[in-house]
Amino acid sequence: RLMHPLPIAFEQAIPVAILGLIVNIVSAWLLHGHDHGGHGHGAHDHAHEDHHHHHHDHGGHHDFNLRAAYVHVAADALVSLLAIGGLLVVRQFGWLWVDPLMGLVGALVIAQWSVQLMRQAGGVLLDMEPRGGLADAIRWQVTRNGERITDLHVWRLGPGHHAAIVCLAGAAPKPVQYYRSQLAGLPGLSHVTVEIEVTA
Repeated sequence: RLMHPLPIAFEQAIPVAILGLIVNIVSAWLLHGHDHGGHGHGAHDHAHEDHHHHHHDHGGHHDFNLRAAYVHVAADALVSLLAIGGLLVVRQFGWLWVDPLMGLVGALVIAQWSVQLMRQAGGVLLDMEPRGGLADAIRWQVTRNGERITDLHVWRLGPGHHAAIVCLAGAAPKPVQYYRSQLAGLPGLSHVTVEIEVTA
């Protein structure tokens, strides 16, 4: 189309593009609001021997399914906006090559959004340590009294919820309840297992 532009039926193309833009803006608004609604889990605590599990409420985080749907309709809205701009320029100046150029620009933007979404979803599927410093915050909270972390594993359970296994070693470690209280206030940490080893 860049090398061999085709005639454009402006009377049909522009209203259809405007209608598509309106539909996609409404859809993106609905998905955006639902995506940020978040969800929580009821509080549930239990401890046994040297293990402790703790759940608490967190919300307002992205679900990847909703986010993918939001990116989809937002990309459609962007394409509609670029199409409208391109059609108006072509009708005003007669530059037929602007219309396919807007299509290429939209494709590049959508590709960038898609790569970012795939990287984030891939990190969850590969059980990568989440960003945001949660692991560092756990390390700082439980080692302030000289304990040593022998193993720490943090992973994502769901939107706004992470789990952690913390293995500690020390000559005189504190009770499990102490580490429970130290980690209870960390945002996004919904499930904790603490293991304590007493060293000589």
